[in-house]
Formats: sequence, structure tokens, C-alpha cells
Amino acid sequence: MKKNIGVYGLWHLGCVLCASWSKLGNNVIGFDYNSSTIKHLNKGITPIYEPSLAETINAGLRNKTINFSNDINSLSSCDFIFLSYDTPVLENDLSDTGILEKSVEDVRNVMKNESVLVVSSQSPVGLCARLRLKLKEKNSYIDLAYSPENLRLGNAIQCYLNPERIILGTSESKTEEKCLDLFSQIKSKIYAMNLESAELVKHGINSFLAMSIVFINHLADICEYSGARIEDVILGMKSDPRIGEKAYLSPGIGFSGGTLGRDLRVLEQKNLEKNGNAKFFGIVHELNNERKYSIIRQVENILGQASGNTIGILGVTYKPGTSTLRRSLPLEIVELLLSRKNRIKVYDPKADYSELPSESRFTIASTIEDASTSADILILLTEWEEFKNYDWEKVPKRMKKAIFFDTKNFLNENKMTLYGFKYYSIGR
Repeated sequence: MKKNIGVYGLWHLGCVLCASWSKLGNNVIGFDYNSSTIKHLNKGITPIYEPSLAETINAGLRNKTINFSNDINSLSSCDFIFLSYDTPVLENDLSDTGILEKSVEDVRNVMKNESVLVVSSQSPVGLCARLRLKLKEKNSYIDLAYSPENLRLGNAIQCYLNPERIILGTSESKTEEKCLDLFSQIKSKIYAMNLESAELVKHGINSFLAMSIVFINHLADICEYSGARIEDVILGMKSDPRIGEKAYLSPGIGFSGGTLGRDLRVLEQKNLEKNGNAKFFGIVHELNNERKYSIIRQVENILGQASGNTIGILGVTYKPGTSTLRRSLPLEIVELLLSRKNRIKVYDPKADYSELPSESRFTIASTIEDASTSADILILLTEWEEFKNYDWEKVPKRMKKAIFFDTKNFLNENKMTLYGFKYYSIGR
């Protein structure tokens, strides 16, 4: 049975939720105070790039299963309202929950009896219980649940509609039953638990992934000076069923984007509050922050000098499949290279350079050819599929020095060497 679903907050997560629940046949109202965002969305123009997002929203507009509004009263008929603002991450990777608390204060005034606010925004453990109290202060007949988003940028709609599992946190059995009925539209195993457990599951998963990234980067460093090859080491490790084929073992430049760092900081702070000891999660966070300096040292070792180089950068978004430059580690590496008085040319297929806080000090190249012409080195920082499918054969002739540093081990080493590149990678 289709539901009346509201989505509060329309950026990446909110737009994906609108598209997904509409695609399932529900009536969806997307709300945001930003009138410009609403105007564009009602024309089918999304605020962020995500494959198939614009197409799915336009289909919902044509079928009249999606409507967008900046009037909060439009949510008053909804059975469920998803709180979907991307929780801001401060420069120190701590969460800024102010926007979530303000949203709850506003939306509780229009929620109808028996409706449920489903928090999908990233929630530090303990926050949902406090937000629930705010709802109950206004109306005891409304409630709150927590179901953390499980998106992968670049494949978000498919990922949301076909998850490996759904985590659901509630405080009342009646609310749990309502949410189980809602989420039964998505064919997946649902793990129901209390609010705090659901919050901690999200922290635990992301922190474990973060730890895996830091671990494999350090193992790759040992490979480079011991004669081992990291891809063989990973192959052997994944053959152990206790680790498995899906283990998050991909050496590179470290993690970025704020999400993994935020969860490490939440757990670090909780340990600090309780025990006065934040060593483990804090150390993982610190080691990842140091990784970018290791990449810079590798570039300097390859080139033999720290400054005065012409460097072509391939990919500057924090991961493929997105246009966002917020909290982009590749961008941080570019800034470090610039600080050493290098000339930088950047090519990225989808980067939204309007997100830069000030005018860029690097040259924005329109093609791979532009980025590589007269360059001393090409550095691949984001693994866009376009780079794997590109014909690299003629590129070395355009460069001053035919040097290629693949920080993601993304391209075929033998082919790149055959084309004439002096090819460097991670853990080899």
C-alpha cells in the first residue's frame, strides 16, 4: 500500500530519498526552505550530480508522484517524514547537529497524529533520543525512528533500493511495526533495535572501514620496500574466509569526504568522555590524516625535487560518481602541491568548481590532453571510469617527462609501461 512520505532537506540524500520512494509508487513531498532549490527541482533540475537522479525525479514529476515545496505545512498530511539533511562536518571532523535540532523543532509543529519522523541524517549516538524528546514535548502521539542512510555516491539510488540490509532503531514497538511496514517495500533484511544501537551500528561500520583503509595503506608501504606486491598480498588475504572477498582493502591516498572521519571522532569523543582515553579511534584518524603527506613525499621522490614542476591531476572529487568537492582529499593534495610552488593543471569529468571557497590557484583543464600537455608528471587521484577507458598511447609524447603516478592502482601497469610511461603505483 502506497504511503504519503515527506522528505525534509533536499541535497544529495534528500533528493535520492525522494527519487527512491517515488519510484516505489509512493506519494512524495520534498521540502526545503531554499526557494531556489525548490524552483529548480520542480523543473527537474537537481542540486547535485548523481547518475539517474535527474531522470528518476523527472519521471516522478511527470507521474505526479513527486512534488517539491518550501512551505513546511505541505508535510502535514504525511504518514512518514524523512529527516535527510546532510549533517555538516566541521573542519575537525566533529558533527554539527544544529540543523537537525532546528528541523525537529520546526517539523513537530505540523506532524499529524500517529506520524513518524524517520531520521536518516548521520546521528551521533545519543542524539536521536534527545530529538525524540523534543517531538514528544509537542505531541505525545508522534514518534521518531532512526534508519541511517546507506548510500554510495555514484550509485546512490540503486544502493538505496537494493541494500544489503536495513538498520532500524525505535523506542516503541508500535513505531517499529509502522516502520517495518514502510520498509517492507524494499526487499532486504531489516535489523530492528533501539535508537542507540542503530546509531552505534553506523559508527561501527564506518570506523571499521576507516581502520581497514589505514591498515592496507601501511601494508602497501611495507610492500614497496620489501619487494612484495600489494595486489598479491590482498588476493591472499581475501582468500581467508574470516576476511573475505568484500573486505575493504584498497590502498591509495586515504579516506576523505568527512563521513568516516566523523564516525571515528564520535567514538573518540565517547571514549574520552567515559574513560579519559581516546587512543584507538584517535590514532586511526590521525594516521589517515598523515597519509596525504606520504603521497606528497612519493611525488617528490619520483620527480627528484619538491617545487617548480608542472603537474597534471586526474580527478579531484573525493570519489568517482559525484561532482562535490566538499572535504575532498584529492583537493587537499593539490593544495599541498601548490604550496610547494608547483604549477598544477586539473582535469575532472564532473567536478563542481563553484564549490571552491575562493578562486582556484590551479588551472582547470577541459580535457585529459590539456592536463597532460608539457606536464612533468600525471597523478591519478580519483578513479573515474573514463580514465580506465581512455587511449593513453599518445599521451607520453605530449608530456615533458612521461611519468604517471597512479595512486589508486587503477590502470593496467603493463599497458601503461608499454605506451612509454614511467609508471608508479602504490604498494609495488
